Amino acid sequence: MKKKFYIPVLLAIVLFTGTAFRSNFFEVAKQIEIFTTLYKEINMNYVDDTNPADLMDTAIKSMLNDLDPYTQFYNEQDVQAARINQTNDFTGIGATVKTTKDKLIIVEPFKDLPADKAGLKAGDEIIKVDNIVVADFNDDAGNLLEGAAGSTVNVTYKRQGKTETATLTRAGIETNAVTHYSLIDGNIAYIVLRKFTQKASAETMSALRDLKNQGAEKVILDLRGNPGGLLSEAVNIVNIFVPQNQLVVTTKSKIKKYNQTYFTQKEAFDTQIPVVVIIDDRSASASEIVSGALQDLDRGVVVGSRSFGKGLVQRPKPLSYGAQMKITISRYYTPSGRCIQALDYWNKDEKGNATRLKQEQFTAFKTKNGRTVYDGGGVDPDEKLSESALTPISKAILENDYIFNFATSYFYNNNVESLSDFKLSDKDFADFKQYLANNNFEFKTETEKVFNKAIQQAKEEQIDVAINTSYQNLLNDIQAYKNSALDSNKAQLMSLLTDEIITRYFYREGLYEYYTLSNPEVSKAKAILSNLNTYNKYLKP
Repeated sequence: MKKKFYIPVLLAIVLFTGTAFRSNFFEVAKQIEIFTTLYKEINMNYVDDTNPADLMDTAIKSMLNDLDPYTQFYNEQDVQAARINQTNDFTGIGATVKTTKDKLIIVEPFKDLPADKAGLKAGDEIIKVDNIVVADFNDDAGNLLEGAAGSTVNVTYKRQGKTETATLTRAGIETNAVTHYSLIDGNIAYIVLRKFTQKASAETMSALRDLKNQGAEKVILDLRGNPGGLLSEAVNIVNIFVPQNQLVVTTKSKIKKYNQTYFTQKEAFDTQIPVVVIIDDRSASASEIVSGALQDLDRGVVVGSRSFGKGLVQRPKPLSYGAQMKITISRYYTPSGRCIQALDYWNKDEKGNATRLKQEQFTAFKTKNGRTVYDGGGVDPDEKLSESALTPISKAILENDYIFNFATSYFYNNNVESLSDFKLSDKDFADFKQYLANNNFEFKTETEKVFNKAIQQAKEEQIDVAINTSYQNLLNDIQAYKNSALDSNKAQLMSLLTDEIITRYFYREGLYEYYTLSNPEVSKAKAILSNLNTYNKYLKP
């Protein structure tokens, strides 16, 4: 009940200056007054001591949980952290760190930065920072690693069952939006763009100019795993390949002043160079604006798997006492007029989860050349690759850190000296399957969940005895599928394992070098660009 009560009250506060407030003044004022008196009575009269800030934090989070996951509240410290994340300039140890209940796990130390220089490796479990035990720290323990450039921090960590210590000297760190670029096959520019920060378009432009000077005549833009960022930078990157005054994206909101059209502002760098964009299911937001716009304008071929499907735009709004919120204000539409938003946060299922739009709900649109494209489900590639789309079992294995943990074990039990010679064997895959078995990996399919729900309903209707044999046969068939699913997904799982293991030995730089040699998506992109007639066929109806 508390959740339902807080939602209209706090939402009214957030939209105080908006059109919705003015058009529903009495209801908003009424709810504010109710909330104010309730909040006062709880803090004055509740039998135990209460923390006003915690109560309000719960109220705010309850309200926002009923909206979409991109509408978020930031206190003063969060505002600074968000600003740092946007610019990609920060002070710290130079590693991706995962926070768990009782430890900090090094996910990836970056080459020649503090964590790497101190000898920390992926999989190290930090249990103590200076004199603070991570398990006893109530806030985000990752903040303990931050500090002024030049300052030191002592960490105690566990590695392969042994407890060790290290001293790190923090540094000012600037991470690039373009994390790799190189000339491959003599005339193809391969550019990896990981985030749409304020420097994204400038770095992409600089990389392309450099590679063209080296002889590049074609471009592969790799947006896999890119979660997005600044919309303006997405427009600028499209502008590299598309002439001035071309519509790239439109935003539409219930508030007219937020309705915007974004056109390319400058002369393009190259309107003729063939372009292939690689995406996957983690390419979102600004990545989808770039890939969707180039697809709609028939300016490039999109390869990989269907993108995430985030067609929503957020805007920061200042609040009192240095706090801030990021609120979803509009949907965006690619040049053909489609919104690629895949999840419906406003019509949730019985568990309160957002529902995914189904194929039959998609609407067809036309590209500049008359090709058919669809809304509602992310950007669908022109060339879909089975290796690129994670299967349910691969996703379950990845999300539960089995790939990560196996790679950690592999690193400490195998010596790999040369990237060109590295290749996982059938024995390695057999070892991985045994590792899953030893760690009690269980994979529950959505079909099983539906059947379990159905048999419970059958018991209530007292028809379970009549269908029990059929039900058991279905479960046996599902189990047979699950037993063979690992082998059926061998190619994808081996690819995931290879990526993680290569990063352990040769850092991310080595992974991108490997991609240029052996990655299926890059190989397909190169094949498409190898023949101009093949490339142009993708762009015709």
